[in-house]
Amino acid sequence: MKALIIGAAGFVGKFLISHLLEEGWDVSATRLPSETLDADVPIYELDILAPPDIDAILEKVGPDCIFHLAAQSSVEASWKQPALTADINIKGAVNLLEAVRKMQKPPRVLLIGSGEEYGYILPEELPIREDTPLRPGNVYAATKIAQGMLGQIYARAYGLEIVIVRAFNHAGPGQTDTFVLPEFCKQAAMIEAGLSPPVIKVGNLEVKRDFTDVRDIVRAYRLLAEKGESGSVYNVGSGKAVSIGELLEKILALSNTEIAIEQNPLRMRLSDTPVIEADISRIYEQTGWKPEIPMESTLADILDEWRERAKRGK
Repeated sequence: MKALIIGAAGFVGKFLISHLLEEGWDVSATRLPSETLDADVPIYELDILAPPDIDAILEKVGPDCIFHLAAQSSVEASWKQPALTADINIKGAVNLLEAVRKMQKPPRVLLIGSGEEYGYILPEELPIREDTPLRPGNVYAATKIAQGMLGQIYARAYGLEIVIVRAFNHAGPGQTDTFVLPEFCKQAAMIEAGLSPPVIKVGNLEVKRDFTDVRDIVRAYRLLAEKGESGSVYNVGSGKAVSIGELLEKILALSNTEIAIEQNPLRMRLSDTPVIEADISRIYEQTGWKPEIPMESTLADILDEWRERAKRGK
């Protein structure tokens, strides 16, 4: 199978490249001109807001499958730059779908969305199924809903092979500290290295979220590319909600230093949904996928990475 990963320079892209290569796929990838990507595959510069450039790369690569990872994926940034977020996540998806539609042999397309699309979840709606009503609570989530709907429209109208994913929280080494688990691990590593006082500052530890190791996530993407039903939506998550506080305790148990916890009011989100937990029965039934990597291993890998960075003073 020949794959093209669009937007491969981000956190997930590097793991997806490695996984597909291990599975014997022929992989090409794209990145923005401003990004770097260290991978032993053909790499092309691409701005998905430039349709002619998309056409040229698809013609050159001739992929059997496209993994569309390119996105403005920060909720915070989506509030600050809503128009740019809409351009990248919606217009960019349309540009790609139009390019695919025009191909003589259209490839299969995996559109990567988010569990954020479900938004405000009622207690009786847990675990969250793919047909749970969508109540987006931010600009990013709304754009991802639009992307998925466009994918379904193009699948129905043009007979394209398009699979839509809603991926819940994922974590692993290489993720930036704007996300909660690497941020906790960074604080712990800095404390261990004597670079910070022995106190981790936290927000709301009561909320429960559905976390999965990124290496399990990319395995799910590959299986959905191979076996997913065109036009269908698939939740990808652990299927088990865990409190942020419980995950922090696991990090503290991995640390070699006594660390106190201090709640910072500035980190509290009053609108946090108390529990988010995915129903993953659809992807399991159709592909056999389920998470394999325990969160303890994920956290240990993230903490070790930040320990190395603390030693280097980064």
